[in-house]
Amino acid sequence: MAGMTFHAAENRYETMPYRRVGRSGLKLPAISLGLWHNFGDDKPFEVQRDILRRAFDLGVTHFDLANNYGPPAGSAETNFGRHFKDDFASHRNELIISTKAGYAMWPGPYGEWGSRKSLLGSLDSSLTRMGLDYVDIFYSHRPDPETPMEETMGALDHAVRSGKALYAGISSYTPAQTLEAARILKEMGTPLLIHQPSYSMLNRWTEDGEPNLYETLDAVGAGSIAFSPLAQGVLTDRYLKGVPADSRAAKEHFLSENDLTEEKMARVRGLNDIAGAREQSLAQMAIAWILRDQIKGTPVTSALVGASSVTQLENNVAAINNLEFSEAELTAIDEFAVESSINRWKQK
Repeated sequence: MAGMTFHAAENRYETMPYRRVGRSGLKLPAISLGLWHNFGDDKPFEVQRDILRRAFDLGVTHFDLANNYGPPAGSAETNFGRHFKDDFASHRNELIISTKAGYAMWPGPYGEWGSRKSLLGSLDSSLTRMGLDYVDIFYSHRPDPETPMEETMGALDHAVRSGKALYAGISSYTPAQTLEAARILKEMGTPLLIHQPSYSMLNRWTEDGEPNLYETLDAVGAGSIAFSPLAQGVLTDRYLKGVPADSRAAKEHFLSENDLTEEKMARVRGLNDIAGAREQSLAQMAIAWILRDQIKGTPVTSALVGASSVTQLENNVAAINNLEFSEAELTAIDEFAVESSINRWKQK
């Protein structure tokens, strides 16, 4: 495939389910591709290209980025821009491309957080790196405790009104912060489209509280897309027999060997046994569980997965082949799927 002109598969829309985002007119694929880890300058360009092409052929129409994805920061957007120009420019109207701002991106006081200066400057830079006129969704990547919510939401509203984004989103906001953000945006006339929380079998903070995040999103009419559904690789077969030398945990990259306690791995092995009985890999079951219909409040619109190879992508997308869970399976899963102190994005 290397060097060849990309011709998208004609059957690309035949198997992927598409789900409505809250009460909006937009639909997302049940599985979206995140470019957090595998699209920086440390990964071969050809491998990135093959993953993106295969994802689109499998019906994955949503590619999720952020200003600081890399390494180095910004390189994932720059690389994606090259892939977009080469392969996807003619498919722009079929794609949902999102980006975010809020984490450290450049030196000085305007290089992170949620000021109007920071968010709108970042969006312009992201569009330049990707070679795009607009993104479909622009997110506040994290709430800023020191900037008025009106200013942060005002920046999202401006991004939409200026045509540089079609929709506004937030990430890692608590239920109370989400309610406030949605209220402000609604008053401005730009509804909150979507929330991107971390969520997995080992990180269930979104189900906590009265109302919980999903009930809050249901009330305001927004959807959700879950990031880190595989708990940074813990919910795969990668660590069932120890810590491989080339793994994220061994490299202390958003996961450490200290996270992989015997108690936690006993839970993971228990979940792996349930997955086997479903004839799914652990990763496939973990993704399917995210997308289950039995969740309180609004269901998760999409599961955001990463992929370091085409094979890994295909295996993850195959989760859509079995999204149904019996009550007995859910009860068995709940015995092992408990809060495991891996949420690095938790807001106070």
